[in-house]
Amino acid sequence: MLTLEVIPERCLGCIDQWEFILGMHFSQAVAIVQSQLGIIKGVQVLYSEKKPLEADLVINLPHDGIRLFFDPITQRLKIIEIYSMKSVKLKYCGLDFNSPEILPSVEQIEHSFGATHPGVYDSEKKMFMLNFRGLSFYFPVESEFQTGSSHNLGSLQFQAGNSPIVSRLAIYSGFWDDQFPTPELPLTCYHGQIYLKKAIVLRGRSYTRGLKLHLMASEILPWSQKASSTRLSDAVSQEFEREILLGQSTQEISTALGAPSKVFYKSEDKMKIHSPNPDRKITAIRSDYFFNYFTLGMDILFDANTNTAKKIVLHTNYPGHYNFNMYMRCEFNLTLNDIDIDAYTHWDDICKKLTPSDRPVVLNRASSTNTTNPFGSTLCYGYQDIIFEVMPNHYIASLTLYGDGIPYEKENSQA
Repeated sequence: MLTLEVIPERCLGCIDQWEFILGMHFSQAVAIVQSQLGIIKGVQVLYSEKKPLEADLVINLPHDGIRLFFDPITQRLKIIEIYSMKSVKLKYCGLDFNSPEILPSVEQIEHSFGATHPGVYDSEKKMFMLNFRGLSFYFPVESEFQTGSSHNLGSLQFQAGNSPIVSRLAIYSGFWDDQFPTPELPLTCYHGQIYLKKAIVLRGRSYTRGLKLHLMASEILPWSQKASSTRLSDAVSQEFEREILLGQSTQEISTALGAPSKVFYKSEDKMKIHSPNPDRKITAIRSDYFFNYFTLGMDILFDANTNTAKKIVLHTNYPGHYNFNMYMRCEFNLTLNDIDIDAYTHWDDICKKLTPSDRPVVLNRASSTNTTNPFGSTLCYGYQDIIFEVMPNHYIASLTLYGDGIPYEKENSQA
């Protein structure tokens, strides 16, 4: 049985070991679960396959009675719910308030957390809710115990030893509301990485130049650097902009974005069969390679001979895709023929305004050890120097920009 500390409006976890923090990204929560293999048992990921932007993304830990609700747009943690109080031991400020020996009764909650506003009674669910800032407790209470018009749990009459027990609790940001706002990514979750706020695709008249990136990183305040040790409380979030262009060298990209999360060398290219080049079967002596920036939601492919960027892949990180949870969602914005396209644009809406390739390429990803892809294949449509990878639910899985960033000769002649 897990023993966890509850910190209202912030987190749930084993202090000094791991924490589920409000505002953290879905992938970071998954990494915690993976690190606790054998301790956290039985994990479920719940999502809507047909309407992924309308239903919350949920991590359910049935063995421990915990659910983590992530906003479907930002994919950041907005609500932590404990729905089985018997499955965990809970502390607040280092003191137990829920365990096999201590039942979370009305009196115990008031003793542990102090005074608050009167509870709110839901007559349909026969449930009283006691709200603190960033924390709510739910008590199942029969309506026969309600006296007069009061909505205060303390005003209810219970027989000795028959006080209601908390059935579940919720941790969230701010005061209780039906909307539950999603916090920004906390500084404790930056881990020295840079994060993407927005990526604007830079276009010429009919070709792609590159990207203008609005980025975020944590920064230690100058005065704290003089101290013998720096503290996280001295850090602030810093926003800045960078441009990366097709045709730039590895040095230029690294200077703009820093070292990649990973470098991947292409051992094979299954798309070569679609190339008109008669020499496509000849194996190159050198391999093209990717810079993987997982927290930015993008890959940059470099030519093995020139070491210049020739392809940029932007990932939308939808559940139900083969690469889900490998990347954070790339919040891109692309304007084509006066159409604004982003990570949430439905493919049917794009086709109403553009004329992509008639015959798409079928892409079925699979690993070398497991050739079965449980999510099925996707379709790749070309338009000028852009490839749209589309999922079966008609949402964009990835956007590929390719070329050398130089205008076509035809466009040069018209200039």
